[in-house]
Amino acid sequence: MEPYSSRRQRLAESVRARGGGLVIVHTAPEAIRNRDSHYPYRWDSYFYYLTGFTEPEATLVMRVDQTGHESILFCRPKDEEREIWDGYRHGPDQACSRFSFDRAMTCDRLDAEIPKLMADQPALFTQVSGPHDGSTSRWIDAVRAQARTGVAAPEAVWDVRKLIDEMRLIKDDHEAEIMRRAARISAAAHVRAMKACKPGMFEFQVEAELLHEFTRSGSQSPAYGSIVASGRHACVLHYRSNDAQMRDGDLLLIDAGCELDGYASDITRTFPINGRFTGAQRLLYDIVLDAQLAAVAATRAGAHFTDPHDAAVRVLTQGMIDCGLIGGSLDHAIETGAYRRFYMHRTSHWLGMDVHDCGDYREPGAPQAAGPARPWRILREGMVLTIEPGIYVRASDDVPEHFHDIGIRIEDDALVTKDGCEILTADVPKAADEIEALMRG
Repeated sequence: MEPYSSRRQRLAESVRARGGGLVIVHTAPEAIRNRDSHYPYRWDSYFYYLTGFTEPEATLVMRVDQTGHESILFCRPKDEEREIWDGYRHGPDQACSRFSFDRAMTCDRLDAEIPKLMADQPALFTQVSGPHDGSTSRWIDAVRAQARTGVAAPEAVWDVRKLIDEMRLIKDDHEAEIMRRAARISAAAHVRAMKACKPGMFEFQVEAELLHEFTRSGSQSPAYGSIVASGRHACVLHYRSNDAQMRDGDLLLIDAGCELDGYASDITRTFPINGRFTGAQRLLYDIVLDAQLAAVAATRAGAHFTDPHDAAVRVLTQGMIDCGLIGGSLDHAIETGAYRRFYMHRTSHWLGMDVHDCGDYREPGAPQAAGPARPWRILREGMVLTIEPGIYVRASDDVPEHFHDIGIRIEDDALVTKDGCEILTADVPKAADEIEALMRG
């Protein structure tokens, strides 16, 4: 539990620097899928980051002052009858000792205990604008009702997620190792899908190969809805149907990754369904691969978040000009955004406990009222981001026919290091010759 108690200590230091107060972080509620069936439960990332506790109906409370802090967990009571139906519960006593909290109580005591803990606190740090807003308002009102006795409610309410975001941006060794393992599982799943793929299969059959490898290797779930997009469907960035029959001669774009112990992986590979690139497919594929390699080379501590994107855009745009998709000079095509017709998204996003992870993409600090926007975030050791350029060519009268309905994306997960980056997902081949050789084998 050391990583979690250490994170609570760091959060307490951030709260103390702002004058101290009461921290309340809830886990996610359970959600009904239909009638009396629930969606598979997945806890709140912020709550889990601080606790490592996976049961629903739980709340972390921290009292922080200038002398120290106290961590209190509210959780479900032990209930042997419910454990027969739903599985093991820690209960307050075991949760307190196992997860290194100072105290623990049952969650049915929240309404009685929180107003006591909140009384005379200078500020409240909690998840603002969430499913628990009603409870927060009720607790503040309960404290305000005691005003005649001299008890004061917090004067300020802050979104605690802003403080945790900055912590989560930099992965510690514990997190980095989990993400390496998640990447290895996802890489093996992509290799399995490449080997299994053949014309006539349905997209969902390839998705089944991915899910099989995720589960077989210990992943608890996919990190997001898998995209298995053949032919023209690969030009739909968030294609979800996964129900088309795959045709000989088309490409297959797979964007899929597993979640392991709370951390996501995110890989995209594009390859020929029959195992052989056509000339047009290979031409566009090599442009995207060169762009991705340029972006990888630009990813290092001290660079700006946008440097990989800018590097990828230059290669992609020049490639589009060379193959006749767009005209004009390189600088003019970039300045006018002509390339965006065929490459309309950014090259990177943060990755961590959430596939589109938390954290500002610009440097902290408010800009001046009439001044320029804050500068782009400077990459630091321990940050993890995706690198995923692409080209998406929909059929159109002004586009050469041999490029029609070709969608290509290549995505890897990069851990920023001092001198560059570690590609966590390198176990999946991405050079065209290597892909063809794997599929032949």
